[in-house]
Amino acid sequence: MGKIIIIDDEPLARSIVREFLQKHPQLEVIQECGDGFEGVKAIQQHQPDLIFLDIQMPKITGFEMLELIEQPPGVIFTTAFDEFAIKAFEAHAIDYLLKPFNQDRFDKAIGKWTEQRSGTTEKATQDLLESASLSPSQRQRIVVRNGSKIKIISVHDVFYLEAADDYVKIHTQEGYFLKNKTMNHFEQSLDIHQFVRSHRSYIVNVQQITRIDPYEKDNHVAILRSGAKVPVSRSGYSKLKEVLGL
Repeated sequence: MGKIIIIDDEPLARSIVREFLQKHPQLEVIQECGDGFEGVKAIQQHQPDLIFLDIQMPKITGFEMLELIEQPPGVIFTTAFDEFAIKAFEAHAIDYLLKPFNQDRFDKAIGKWTEQRSGTTEKATQDLLESASLSPSQRQRIVVRNGSKIKIISVHDVFYLEAADDYVKIHTQEGYFLKNKTMNHFEQSLDIHQFVRSHRSYIVNVQQITRIDPYEKDNHVAILRSGAKVPVSRSGYSKLKEVLGL
């Protein structure tokens, strides 16, 4: 018996998935969720085999929700037309159902998941999330877990980012939050006119810089409005000068 969770903010959409699942008695719906916050909790609690996940939901998107799950289950995405998302799906061979979908298309998605179940789809999911993070809608905020809570950080509220082993520290007025991503990920996904890789281990929000002081040999240090000091390497100094027009 496979355990299923349906995550969609539209009750009608959830009911359609539930109805189509009646043809698949080996699959049992153990919970329905109306947003990504509920989805994270349900996945942690029930450890489902498969989730049906809407992308465009209030609070956090389906992609952002998956980023918060350390080992995501099998996923079949359900979505209204989203050109960026569909290109990402096709590039990484993960199945999706384009709303409105019928029973036949639904059955094919189930069949594809069943065939892939013996293999690993985790890498494909991670590659998909990397692609999805470059979408304009997801470049404006960062979703993190803060203990048992989920926090949405606007990129404008970020002072700087700092490498911390397998995580990145996102420094804000409220302190720092950890995100299980790489510095390269943020360097590619954040606006290059606002965030600059000032050092191998630091990315700084240029709008927070009050001045740049010399510091040992060819290095510098950026002084932020908060009083924080961010290291600036020689190559980072060149990037900052270009972005700041110095």
